[in-house]
Amino acid sequence: MIIYPAIDLKDGKCVRLYKGDMNNDIVYNDNPRAQALDWAKAGFSWIHVVDLDGATGGKPVNQEAVRSILKSVDIPIQLGGGIRTLEQIEIWLDEGVNRIILGTMAAQDPDFVRVACKEFPEQIVVGIDARRGKVAVKGWVEESDMQSFDLARMFEDVGVSAIIYTDIDRDGTGEGLNMISTIALAMATSIPVIASGGVGSLEDLRLVREAEQYGVNGVIIGKALYDGSIKPADALGSEPIN
Repeated sequence: MIIYPAIDLKDGKCVRLYKGDMNNDIVYNDNPRAQALDWAKAGFSWIHVVDLDGATGGKPVNQEAVRSILKSVDIPIQLGGGIRTLEQIEIWLDEGVNRIILGTMAAQDPDFVRVACKEFPEQIVVGIDARRGKVAVKGWVEESDMQSFDLARMFEDVGVSAIIYTDIDRDGTGEGLNMISTIALAMATSIPVIASGGVGSLEDLRLVREAEQYGVNGVIIGKALYDGSIKPADALGSEPIN
């Protein structure tokens, strides 16, 4: 299991949203570079970065903050938010991003994901963000009629590295992961699933570890690390990290 500490960028700062609400955010660090260094020094093996302004605006916005992160650490970075073209994917990969997360494009143009996987093998992740099982797009602002399971099944055997499944109604709450839906999604696809949304305690990490047998092989932690509910050393010491 891989633990991904989150850096969500809004106005160039590290924030956490409550249930995906861009107007309900807490700034935890105004220096993304320093935050990335903290996560790397703590021993995490990956960092999960999202350009929130880019996700809602439809194009990358916090480029300088992302570049500062890339220059400050040498551990792998996965990046999402506002990435809508093959050119944007190529630029970020050339600049040192290891994996690109496609959310809105996955829901609105599945063929784009298939092409991206062919052009950039092993470097494309699909983000499935859902409210009550239905996929939300454009920074979680708009809700589609598509079920998360149906979207996941579209990408079988096209080369997607992982699916990040986020229950929006739990994100930023610390109420615990929606493991029922996460496991159900993992069992519906052969693609490895990363759990996200609501981590609040080490118990959540234990549940993810137990779900590895179903295909859940990672978890994203945001607020719980920032507010101290989970200490990095405790998270990393809870199990072997790949």
